[in-house]
Amino acid sequence: MQDPKNIQDIKRPPKELIDALYEHVSSATAAGDLNKMGINNAFIQGPTTYTPGKKIVGPAATLQFMPKREDVYADGEYTDPELQLHRHALYGTQPGDVIVVDALGSMDSGVFGNMMLTYFLGAGGIGAVIDGCIRDFPEAPEELGLWLKGVTPNYHTQTTMFPYAVNVDVNCSGTFVAPGDVIIADDDGAVVVPIHLAEELAEQGKVHAEWEEFSRQKLEAGGDLRLYYPLSDEARPEYEEWKKMNG
Repeated sequence: MQDPKNIQDIKRPPKELIDALYEHVSSATAAGDLNKMGINNAFIQGPTTYTPGKKIVGPAATLQFMPKREDVYADGEYTDPELQLHRHALYGTQPGDVIVVDALGSMDSGVFGNMMLTYFLGAGGIGAVIDGCIRDFPEAPEELGLWLKGVTPNYHTQTTMFPYAVNVDVNCSGTFVAPGDVIIADDDGAVVVPIHLAEELAEQGKVHAEWEEFSRQKLEAGGDLRLYYPLSDEARPEYEEWKKMNG
């Protein structure tokens, strides 16, 4: 189990980059454009939204759980709380952070409860993507975006797993997430953006959003799907004129 003194903080991207991604890039756009950039599947399958209508974009702090083995972890829920690494995963929270948890897909362990999530929100956290469950769901802060596999009344170490490491590379429901990667999550699900591709994605996403808005307007007016989606070379001059007229 990681020594809390060895936990490293994450590197956070500029706010301007996060804002650009939030404005122009949905999870669907991210998944599609990342595929063109060579990332075959950035979708974190399994966790679904428990807060419909919310969208979050922010850097990932990570928490890794491991299966219990009694000689490695034998503590209860409140035995020396400061040795509980799920607490330390939240201590470094800064405004705009997203907590991503490799919870082994467990459906009988509540990674966080109401009090922990309230602390996370108070520190500036905006959402959680968890390959597992939380507890106290009815009391969870409404301001947080939550992408979960489910909910449970059990606490985090009640059954078969324990928090093992913070801000390390994790396997979140079959998807590789590194601390500091950018999470884009909305009603379609959660996508991880490798930090070195985030700026390019923001640029591509803006272009994508512009031509899709043009195409949407054309399709609403009865335009030919073959001409406008995806945008064909034949329709591009019309699109360029539309861009000039719409600033």
